[in-house]
Amino acid sequence: MSVNVFLIVAVGVLFGTGVYLLMERSLTRVLLGFVLVGNGVNLLILHMGGPAGEAPIIAEGVAASEMNDPLPQALILTAIVITFGVTAFILAMIYRSWRLAHGDLVVDDVDDRRVASGAGSPEEADEEMEAQPADTEFEGLR
Repeated sequence: MSVNVFLIVAVGVLFGTGVYLLMERSLTRVLLGFVLVGNGVNLLILHMGGPAGEAPIIAEGVAASEMNDPLPQALILTAIVITFGVTAFILAMIYRSWRLAHGDLVVDDVDDRRVASGAGSPEEADEEMEAQPADTEFEGLR
């Protein structure tokens, strides 16, 4: 079996770009990152399925080593359905965020800042939150 370097590079680029976008604060970028990672997984499963061969259902008199394994194709189909469902859910979250806050950025709340700073009590987090500059775009939401 020969290795298709282009597919391996494409999987790496899709995973790298997808993970980078998943770490952003914008829900739209998170959605794009999730779609890219989903497509990277599909290409990875396709490449790991082995070389193309005869269809196992209609092939008669063909050795088993020459037949194609249908399991990776079934896994890709399942991954497509799961990616579609999660994409629809994230799109609903983005729509709700736009309707409520007129933006899709995920803002830090008091508990996020407390965990990030290592403060023990909510009072310490309030003190640190007042000391840090707040996001000006979402100041009215607090």
